[in-house]
Amino acid sequence: MSDDGTQQQDRFRTFRPWWTRVAVVVTGVVAAGGSLLVALFAEQGVLLGAGTRVSLVAFAIFAVWLLWRLGGVHAKPDAEGLTVRNIVRRRRVAWPEVVAVRLTVNDPWVILDLADGGTLAVMGIQRADGERGMAEARRLQALARQLGEAPDSP
Repeated sequence: MSDDGTQQQDRFRTFRPWWTRVAVVVTGVVAAGGSLLVALFAEQGVLLGAGTRVSLVAFAIFAVWLLWRLGGVHAKPDAEGLTVRNIVRRRRVAWPEVVAVRLTVNDPWVILDLADGGTLAVMGIQRADGERGMAEARRLQALARQLGEAPDSP
């Protein structure tokens, strides 16, 4: 692949939070794994009947689902716009819709100011990632600036 192709690929690399993925794995092992271990291998007793075991397995399944959603947050840029997947919703915005990209001291993740006056959280770029998060916010800001402006008329 040419250098130009590599730069394009890197430019449109998916935004994913690093520390969130670490937290998801650790929490999954502790919460879901621990619940399953207790449900499957603890000795039968007054407090650990069949109902409790089923509850622990149900909790583990719910925890895995919730952690999967949390760990899957990302933002996928391409030449036309940005697809943002947060915990609950997925939303697609075209570059011209993005007025500003913000990551202030009080923001846990990037906030997009949109042309319709609304905002959109981009949980795929988080302040918790430190300088890496700030660099990703700058990369998104550069994409929005380069691709969001209307082309010059001839």
